[in-house]
This record gives sequence, C-alpha cells and structure tokens, in this order.
Amino acid sequence: MTIPRALTLLLCTVLQICLGTVYAWSFFQTLLVRQHDWSYTETAIAFSVTIFSLGCSAAWAGAALPRLGPRKLAIIGSLMFSGGYVIGGFALQIDYMPLFYLGYGVIGGAGIGLGYVTPVATAAKWFPDRKGLATGIVVMGFGVGAFLLSKVLAPILILATEGNLPSVFIWLGVLFAVILLPSSFLLHDPPTGYRVTAAGVISGVLEEEESGSVRQCIGSREFAVMWIVFFFNIAAGISVISFQSSLLQDVWGLADPTVEPEVLAQYGATLIAVSSLCNGAGRLFWGLLSDRIGRVRVFRILLGSQMIVFGILMTENNPWVFSALVCYVLLCFGGGFATMPSFVLDVFGARRMSVIYGALLTAWAAAGIFGPVYVGYIKDQYPDRAVIYCFLIGVLILGLGFSFSYLLNDDRIRLGKPTLEGTLRRFGIPVPARK
Repeated sequence: MTIPRALTLLLCTVLQICLGTVYAWSFFQTLLVRQHDWSYTETAIAFSVTIFSLGCSAAWAGAALPRLGPRKLAIIGSLMFSGGYVIGGFALQIDYMPLFYLGYGVIGGAGIGLGYVTPVATAAKWFPDRKGLATGIVVMGFGVGAFLLSKVLAPILILATEGNLPSVFIWLGVLFAVILLPSSFLLHDPPTGYRVTAAGVISGVLEEEESGSVRQCIGSREFAVMWIVFFFNIAAGISVISFQSSLLQDVWGLADPTVEPEVLAQYGATLIAVSSLCNGAGRLFWGLLSDRIGRVRVFRILLGSQMIVFGILMTENNPWVFSALVCYVLLCFGGGFATMPSFVLDVFGARRMSVIYGALLTAWAAAGIFGPVYVGYIKDQYPDRAVIYCFLIGVLILGLGFSFSYLLNDDRIRLGKPTLEGTLRRFGIPVPARK
C-alpha cells in the first residue's frame, strides 16, 4: 500500500506545480504594460481578480470535496484553469480587457481554487502519520510552478511565437490541459478507516471524536484568529509576488542606469524563478519544522522575521541583497501555506479539514485583492518612492499579524460537551457497539 499513496502524492504535486504558475504573473506584467499599454493598476487588478476567485472557489471546493470527491473537483478545476488561459489569450488578441479579467481572472482563478484544495486535502488523508511533510511537499509544487513558467514554458513559447503574447496564453492553456486532466482522473481518497501504524501497516481505526458542527467551528474564536494571521502573512507576501519583477527592475535601474530595459526584464524573470524555488522550498521546510516545534511557533517566526526583512527592504539599494531578501519573503510566504493545513487538522480534526481549510482560504482571496492593488496604486502614483512605501505598509501588516499570533493555540478545539464515548476513545478503550 506504500506505492499507491506515493503515487497519489506525486499526482497531487504535479497538479500543484501547474496551478502554481499563477505566481509568475509579474513575468507577463511588464509585457502587458509595454505591448498593450496597460497601467500597473490594471495589471494588478487582473492578478487580484485571479487570486480573489481562487480563494472564493477554494472555500466552495472545501465544502463540496466530501460530497463530490477529489477526482471530479480536480477535473473541473483543470478544465477551468486551462480554459482561462485560452480565453485570456483570445481577449489579448482582440484587445478587450474585461474579457481577460473574466477568462484569466474569474474562470482561471476559480479553476485554481477548485484544484488547489483537492490535492492538499487528499495528501493529508493519505499521510496521517506525516501530515506536515505530505502537505509541505504538495504545496511546495504550487510554489515551484512559477519557476516552470518563467524559466521554461514562457520563454520557449515567446521564442516560438516571436513574442506574440496572445498565442503564448493560448498554448499555455493547451499544455496545461494535456498535463492536468490525466493527473486529475487518477486522484482518489484512501479507504474508510485508513491509518498507518508504527509498523507501517495500514488498517482500520475508529474515527476520532470531533465536537461541534462545522458552522460552530467556522464561527469560533480559534477560526477567526487563524484567518486573520493567515491573511496578514499572505497579504505581505503576495504584494511582493505580484510586483517582484518590476520592483527589482526599479532598484537595479537606480543602481545602474546604463542597464538596458531588455536586460532588466531578464533580471526580473530570474528573480521570479529563484524566488519561486524559495517559495517551494519554504513550504517543505516550514511544514517539516511545524511537525517538530508546533504550528503557532512557526507562524510567529514567519511574521516576526519578515518584519525585519521588510524594514531592510525599504532602503536597500543593492539589487543582489534586495533579491536575496525577496527570496526570504517568498520562503516565509510558502511556509504559511505549508503550515496551515496541518494546523487545521490539529485544531479541528480530519473529517472537517477540507471544509474548514477551504473557508480559511478566503483569507487568500481577501489578501489577493488588498496586496497587489495597493502596490499597483503606489507604483502609478508615487513611482519614485514606490519601493519605500510598499515595504513600509508591509511592515505594518506583518506587525499586526505577529500581534494576533499570540492568540493562536495548537490544542484541539472542544465546542460540544464531553461524552462517555469520546472519553473512552481518547484513552484507547473499545466502545461497545450500539444496538
């Protein structure tokens, strides 16, 4: 039984790599500004619509996953994600921005949300003995996706299409469909009562006691604090992700005004690629660390250390140091996504994991609107001071998140009254069958 769950983990990771290409958005951002005369605010809106749709659809997917199963949701998400690229390419071809927002943003973003929850929840079910490691590997794929697009797929397609951006988007949609649909078709949940013993033997086990309803859990203080902390960590990171290429080009241009725009664009693409690897590595590293030191401690380290880094980034003029610090921000950004699924499992239990984790991803939707739009506005209104203002706001965001992290708790939530059956199960005492 080791092979099937290893294969499932691989399939989940492949899905996440393709869906994670959304984080290479800043690669296309400069091209849209130059070739289609978009403003930075308009490019930010496109990315924000995508992330907002992602978060909202992920919340629905989390609730629908127990009913529909991972295969159906993954297939639907794959079709919508691939179709979003195709529609976006057609919109660029006819130069109609609202259609691009609808195709790439709403439809494509919703497809990502449907596809994102499915691999994370499925991997967690297959690896109850290594929750942090399994979810860390899967969401690592989402972080690495930007490397795949910015350094492999997009450059090859741009060269093959002679820089025709609409054709690039259409071909990306076709390629993703070819990869995603077969992978989605093979996804499935483990059998009922599945668990892994210390000896590595898989056997049945009674369900753990989980008090309270899903509605009570989502309305609880614990959920609210987790949502707030998650929002602040995402908002800080996604504000950097959405504009990291152009921000680096600004810093590098100030350090060396003789560098040509084409070279600056290459530097920006390289930063996207390297930072995406850090995003992926952070998801694995922090996921493993959270298994050892706890989820709450990891979030405090993520938020507190980023406050210092954002403060340095405000006035850092060396492009190499700037790039290294941005990579650390992406390392921490990925860490939040690696730690939260296991955090939900710890606090709310396995049976409610997909629904509650999906609801938590609305924090991603909200941060996706807030982060990129404020950076885009600052870049349009204050181009000479954009770097300072963007990271100053980031320090404030992270400070709020760090403060709220002291309200977090790793303990299992108890919303209902304790029962005799629940007490017996917690102490490993067999529960008599009901007549």
